[in-house]
Amino acid sequence: MRNFMVHLKSINDVKEFVRIVNDFPYDVDLVSGRYVVDAKSIMGIFSLDLTKPITVEIQNDDSADLQEKLKHLIV
Repeated sequence: MRNFMVHLKSINDVKEFVRIVNDFPYDVDLVSGRYVVDAKSIMGIFSLDLTKPITVEIQNDDSADLQEKLKHLIV
């Protein structure tokens, strides 16, 4: 499992994030405080507090390709 932080500042950031994550077959979660949502669910993401960075949990050890595609959102 790999973790890193992203900041989704706009609706377009959220849409692009979901589009990118859906291209990968493994599970990806977003963690904000005590809430955990499926990162492939745009409705789930909008239920989180997007004013601060969110932790991305990738359920796969070989996820460098996903991190590379999300590097512009990583904080």
